[in-house]
Amino acid sequence: MSEQASHESFIKTPQQLIVVVLLAFVVPIFGIVMLVQLVVNRPHVDPAALKAEAVSARIQPVGKVEFGEPPAAPGARGGEEVVKTVCAACHGKPGIPGAPKVGDNSEWAKLAKGGLAKLVAVAIKGTEKGMPARGGAADLTDLEIARSIVFMVNQSGGSMKEPAAPAPAKPAAKK
Repeated sequence: MSEQASHESFIKTPQQLIVVVLLAFVVPIFGIVMLVQLVVNRPHVDPAALKAEAVSARIQPVGKVEFGEPPAAPGARGGEEVVKTVCAACHGKPGIPGAPKVGDNSEWAKLAKGGLAKLVAVAIKGTEKGMPARGGAADLTDLEIARSIVFMVNQSGGSMKEPAAPAPAKPAAKK
């Protein structure tokens, strides 16, 4: 009895037989397909990746020090520069809904009726509609904000005069 028990098959039901037969065909076929893919699809190198420019771009240092002109001093930026770097995100062509777009003559004409001082005050404080204070750029001076507003109004059919830079403060006389 003990000899016969050691020679029993591990397949005991017809379902197990079907699974074993299917796996006996599927597993080798899958292995053959994988081997064919390995042989046929050899790894290749992009010829453009070996050009000197591509290699130098990949191995360049993480950081670098550049000497040159310092960034513009606060208050020195013109209206067009401020509009391009800060204001265009909301007031440019794609912009955000509700923000008057540069070139929308009727909308800017309504806003310009209140005068430059009112527009500057609103831009400095921000609006409930979602405009952050100073357009989200805390480093903007009041003069830069005024210049950018004049630029946007004038690009939209208005005729505002750009404010002049304030005269530098004179040093106090020593007694």
